[in-house]
Amino acid sequence: MIPEAVQTWLAAQGYGEVRATRPVGGGCISNGARIETSGGGSFFLKTNASAPADMFACEAAGLEALRAADGPRLPRVFLHGREFLLLEDLAPAKRAQDYERTLGGQLAAMHNHTNSQFGFEHDNYIGSTPQPNAWTTDGYTFFAEQRLGYQARLAVDRGLLNNDEAGRVEALAGRLKELIPVQPASLVHGDLWGGNATADSRGQPVLIDPAAHYGWAEAELAMTALFGGFGADFYGAYVESRPLAAGYRERFPCYNLYHVLNHLNLFGRSYHGQVISILNRYK
Repeated sequence: MIPEAVQTWLAAQGYGEVRATRPVGGGCISNGARIETSGGGSFFLKTNASAPADMFACEAAGLEALRAADGPRLPRVFLHGREFLLLEDLAPAKRAQDYERTLGGQLAAMHNHTNSQFGFEHDNYIGSTPQPNAWTTDGYTFFAEQRLGYQARLAVDRGLLNNDEAGRVEALAGRLKELIPVQPASLVHGDLWGGNATADSRGQPVLIDPAAHYGWAEAELAMTALFGGFGADFYGAYVESRPLAAGYRERFPCYNLYHVLNHLNLFGRSYHGQVISILNRYK
């Protein structure tokens, strides 16, 4: 069902009435559909009747914030409301031959946009989980408290971790300075797994579904390896444009504990073993 606010906006902009809708799969949290209008317009509509009241507003703000010079393309935002987000229809095509190298270089360029503090202008969401982003001058404190600590406390409240397991997360968070090199606060997508990198009509890279903030660039790269979807050309182009400290891949599990905890909170106990496996690496 097309929200009334969307139909009103389309008519006011001269696009006419909705002529056709086609469901688009792939989303884990919200429903997606491509809509075509009698006036010849084509748009992408995300809907979720049970979404938190500000979730789509936060996503819209994140898409606008990530429009860094030389960074990856983001879909334009046309309208958002409590239960929907109306976006540019990217008309995705087959990925171009240079897709991965292009994306790697563009992501490096986006990460070169840095800030004096970690966080964001407001809290937002990663999936449908609240993501706190209070401005913090120290990256270790930010990741320990607003990433690992927050997710662990949420998991305890939901009965998905016991107090001893949460204590192990807290202990690892207290060792971050031993494990992670000093890094600036970079502009990051925040939820960059393979499903959130797509292509436009020319086969060139586009990023979708952000959890935007200023955080560690290595943490962003770690998530690209968590569920696959990014190859050697991507990482090679990134490092050519933005060299990283030695051993960065060895640090990926530490960063990815945040995302695995989030998946535990979103999807349940099937991710519990993966949480414990990461913690066991850092005994």
